[in-house]
Amino acid sequence: MKVLYTGSFDPITNGHFDLIKRCSDKFENVVVTIFNNNSKEHFFTVEERFRLVSDAVKDLHNVTVDMTEDMTVNYAKNHNIDLIVRGLRAVSDYEYELKIASINKHLYPELETLFMIASPNYSFISSSIVKEVAMYGGDISDLVPKNVLAAIDDKLRRELK
Repeated sequence: MKVLYTGSFDPITNGHFDLIKRCSDKFENVVVTIFNNNSKEHFFTVEERFRLVSDAVKDLHNVTVDMTEDMTVNYAKNHNIDLIVRGLRAVSDYEYELKIASINKHLYPELETLFMIASPNYSFISSSIVKEVAMYGGDISDLVPKNVLAAIDDKLRRELK
């Protein structure tokens, strides 16, 4: 079975990676799709995020990475995917994700959403928190994959010049 895991991944965190790894252990094919929302300001470009995610999952042989500006339901339909996986860290995530899952189901009745609970050691991590901690010089080395840590350090050094 092929599953879809979507997000902006700005940047990918160890929480995202943990969920991708767990999916790769359970499903034949995992498609990680980076959605680019042009109305949002991103830390990394979509191309940079694509490279960072691709590098982070390179050892997971049943995981592919893609990027799109299309709606999730259209992407899923066009790629013959009928299961989307979403991670939940807290009740607030559930409330938000339930609304998204419901509209997706309305637009594409064959699309099911599987909620996976974040591992306890990653339940507090979000891309927003990672960026904020990094911008203030905090240690994020245990929050993101090594390639992402290097990319964030590099980007912040270039911006400080």
